[in-house]
Amino acid sequence: MVRRPAAPLRTLASDQSGSALIETALVIPVLLLFVVGVVMVGRVVQAEIAVQAVAREAGRTAALAPSAAQGVADAEARSRSVAAGYSLALDRLEVAIDPGGFERGGTVHTSAAYLVPLGDLPLLGTIAVTVSSTHQQRIDVYRSRTAAAP
Repeated sequence: MVRRPAAPLRTLASDQSGSALIETALVIPVLLLFVVGVVMVGRVVQAEIAVQAVAREAGRTAALAPSAAQGVADAEARSRSVAAGYSLALDRLEVAIDPGGFERGGTVHTSAAYLVPLGDLPLLGTIAVTVSSTHQQRIDVYRSRTAAAP
């Protein structure tokens, strides 16, 4: 013979009150992790785009200068200006400019690296990601250097 549970146990088993609260308690942490992940990826991608622009503009500016010294100085100033436009902190940005021999047809090499801090996001502690980019800009073969001199 099959025993039926007592009436209080039967009503307790069929009671659905509180199930929405439990489901919410299980879903909210997953949603919060998803939101934090989206914010983290967004910051890194924005910084990567900015660093690429900094390296590209520094190389372009150096290649258009009348001399290697002037090119490096102008490229450093331009890289700071572009970084400020993308709201990058200049103390976490490193830019290297190599004008090479700076002859016509030569190549100017630039590289930029930026440390993206993620410590202000919950659950990440003191994590930081470094994004970097390099760029090579050819110096125009037919460009007159004397016409561009001051």
